[in-house]
Amino acid sequence: MPPHRRIDVVVDSVKRLQRIGATANLANLLQKQHPADLAQVFGEIQERDRQAAFNALCDRNSRLAMEALSELGPENGAKLLAGRAPEEIAALLQELESDDAAAIVNYLPEEISAAVLELLGRKEGGEVENLLEYAEQTAGRIMNPQVFALSEDLTVGESIVALQGSRDVEMVFYLYVVDERRHLVGVISLRRLLLVSPETPLKRIMTADLISVRVDTDQEEVARQVASYNLLAIPVVDEENKLVGVITVDDVIDVIKDEATEDIYRLAGVSSDERVFTPPVESLRKRLPWLVVNLATAFLAASVVKVFESTISAVTALAVFMPIVAGMGGNAATQTLTVIVRGIALGELTWGNTRKALLKEGLVGIGNGVATGALAALGAWALQGNPALGAVLAAAMIINMFVAATAGTLIPLTLRALKVDPALASSVFITTLTDVFGFLSFLGLGTVFVRYLH
Repeated sequence: MPPHRRIDVVVDSVKRLQRIGATANLANLLQKQHPADLAQVFGEIQERDRQAAFNALCDRNSRLAMEALSELGPENGAKLLAGRAPEEIAALLQELESDDAAAIVNYLPEEISAAVLELLGRKEGGEVENLLEYAEQTAGRIMNPQVFALSEDLTVGESIVALQGSRDVEMVFYLYVVDERRHLVGVISLRRLLLVSPETPLKRIMTADLISVRVDTDQEEVARQVASYNLLAIPVVDEENKLVGVITVDDVIDVIKDEATEDIYRLAGVSSDERVFTPPVESLRKRLPWLVVNLATAFLAASVVKVFESTISAVTALAVFMPIVAGMGGNAATQTLTVIVRGIALGELTWGNTRKALLKEGLVGIGNGVATGALAALGAWALQGNPALGAVLAAAMIINMFVAATAGTLIPLTLRALKVDPALASSVFITTLTDVFGFLSFLGLGTVFVRYLH
């Protein structure tokens, strides 16, 4: 059975068992699922049913329940825990790694999170509290501080013994080597460790030139480093180059997914924490502000049209084809904007190579304008029987396509230079520009050549 079909069957079974009140059977069913599948099941049922299902599983298998909650995401996970007493929450959070626990604590109400941190105990609570001191979306916030490290003075044989005596090692594919003050000095692969003589000093076989990130490195940059160098994990160091944690590839995958989701949502002016089943009132509150901004910019475009009222009154056919120019410009701008924002996110596009990108997008814009403008001109000629109208339409589309390509390249880069998220604000400016220049070029050319359009 395909995975998505199996999840659908489980969701239907959960709903049916909840409807008839078969709590024991429900817990048995949920216990047989993988944490990632449970997170998907919880995500597809109503909030009240989700809470009941989580409680049933938590009473039977708290570790599995918390693993599923971690897969569900820290915000939704905190909502499922918020109704419990701080003592219960602290006990449940001990089932998770400290980085996952910190992510959930961050979304708990302030009075509850403070009580939970006190109850976690000196070790667990201290680790969680330390992680929360780092800024959000940085390496320090998402790292696991329980990282296994070997002293540079050990031999291979002593290192293997130390590894065998260590439990719950987060990442054993890479073994990090530190000096006596815990400065990160090298890395060695597990395979390399097992293939050399036990008497060999670590210093002779370790790689001193290694990739690491600082605690204040943005999580997007962490993901970029892991992807660029094909790493399974990356060490995290403080300002003194002391090893303080490790970020594994599973955490990086979550970062990539979250950042991609955030960029897509922001391009559409939607809050990144909105989901399919977010309550209507909350969705309205999140979406309305950007729509109001768009409405204000739409009036700017309308004011351009008003300037040419007399031309439109003289040649009413212009009003028929105005939306084509603005609409095609908006579509072209969205294409350029998507490519440019993605290039910025991947580190492919900087101020240094902006000229090359601008030239490329400008040529693409002119090419698109010529091709679509020619087709539009033929269509206008066929509908109105006036080749001059078709020529004006084609010229306006070429101009607006070029403007769309130029704006779609420069605006995201400018916003990033101003420390504003280009995915969040670019679409508003670009929509305004393509509408204004689309109407201005089409109606302006129509005014100049009005005597040929009657």
